[in-house]
Amino acid sequence: MITELPNPLSVRRLVSYSSAVDMGSIVVDGVAAHLVDSIEKAIKIMDQLQLPVLVDPELSLLNRLIPTVIVDGRMKKMVDSSGLDISIPIIGLGPGFTAGKDCRAVIETNRGPRLGRVILEGTTEVDTGVPEQVQQHSSDRVLRAPGDGILTTKVQITEKVTGGQMLAEVNNQKIIARFDGVIRGLLLNGSMVKKGMKIGDLDPRQNTELATRISEKALAIGGGVLEAILSDAALREKLMCTRNETA
Repeated sequence: MITELPNPLSVRRLVSYSSAVDMGSIVVDGVAAHLVDSIEKAIKIMDQLQLPVLVDPELSLLNRLIPTVIVDGRMKKMVDSSGLDISIPIIGLGPGFTAGKDCRAVIETNRGPRLGRVILEGTTEVDTGVPEQVQQHSSDRVLRAPGDGILTTKVQITEKVTGGQMLAEVNNQKIIARFDGVIRGLLLNGSMVKKGMKIGDLDPRQNTELATRISEKALAIGGGVLEAILSDAALREKLMCTRNETA
């Protein structure tokens, strides 16, 4: 079960289940997710081996539905366990978490040889703030809001653009492509943004298909989450019991 903000901030919307909040449903790599507004509907969706998405950023549903494990994927770079029941095992993603203190395990999200590693004691590498380099482009790949306001987009994800082209604007402040490339990710038109917020991703590779594929980084992190769950004997036993009872 996935809980989301009422206005998700996922940039790579074509491969993000959060897009179900705006679209009603989305299929990523053959797995469907659907927006629901109740636990009862969520359970029906899960019984169909699909994913329910609920707008519940404060996790108010925890009082009614006690999950076996919580994956905190807010990527806030700081510990904020408000709303989380600390009696439920938590797997944290990225900097800010300390395994054995505020979560059961933390997954390394920094690119490099440790990407996706399960950390059972201590923390991950510090946040570098530097995006992955692709064909000599790094920080200039990231599109950021020039100010606070409403985002107005001028292009679509998968669209090929040229350097100097206007891609979006916030309160008449233009966001310009710094080089030729493909729009790999972009916030939803009409989104409320803050100055400096990441609103898009420009890929210098002229391959539109990459915008519709899950990145190797996301796959590595997902694999780390799965490893953290299945390598924990207590969690593994609970999951097997739940599956048998459901079956």
